[in-house]
Amino acid sequence: MKDFLELAHERFSARKFDGRDIPQEDIEKIIDAGVCAPTAVNNQPVKIWVFRSEEAREKLLSCTKMQFIAPAKVIFMIGAKHENAWVRPFDEKNFAEIDASIVTTQMMLEIHDLGYGSTWIGHFDVHKVHELFPQTQGFELVALLPVSGMTADCEPSPRHSQFKSREELIEEL
Repeated sequence: MKDFLELAHERFSARKFDGRDIPQEDIEKIIDAGVCAPTAVNNQPVKIWVFRSEEAREKLLSCTKMQFIAPAKVIFMIGAKHENAWVRPFDEKNFAEIDASIVTTQMMLEIHDLGYGSTWIGHFDVHKVHELFPQTQGFELVALLPVSGMTADCEPSPRHSQFKSREELIEEL
């Protein structure tokens, strides 16, 4: 079993996919990682769409310029419904997008743990997605996660290991 910090440091945004099929068993594990993600007050205001058919993936690809994801045989889309999310009473902060981000992160870590590559795609035309896939209307669409094996020359961005100093990021009180 991998140490969590090792997994967190190893995972990177893959941008070269080999188009390998993803077995249903692994798709279920990725979904389970999202389903069991913690959400505010456990409201679970999220929805996960699984794009598997070539037709659905092609329509979805028409909504983004990120064509490097085209070889991925599975693309997950994660969204949240604001009216189903917990709202912090002190400032009316709605946690829908935060909850969807936690779900997405857990799914990304499971994808990496299973030996596949992925990247969080936020650059897509939400209005066009809503038009092409009416079942997504009413949801804040947060991420696309293409899933595939990675090509032999797929490697992390040079920025992957660049972190701000602990002094910049952490303040003890």
